[in-house]
Amino acid sequence: MVMSTESAWGKIAEECVREYQDAVVYGDRQQEVVLHDGALRLLMSGWVELPSGRLLSPDAVHHVDPAQE
Repeated sequence: MVMSTESAWGKIAEECVREYQDAVVYGDRQQEVVLHDGALRLLMSGWVELPSGRLLSPDAVHHVDPAQE
């Protein structure tokens, strides 16, 4: 039996990432608290990764509104 030393989880997680070139991250339902505006990656775990490498917790993010393309 041949076993791979590479984790399959990393490959699956990368395939489930959504990338947006222009989106707004809101911290509230009324869309008054803007946490980020611009490019981002929405990770499978619900965390939002910003271009700077900073992560926004799913608990802090109410919703992500992608720009209409």
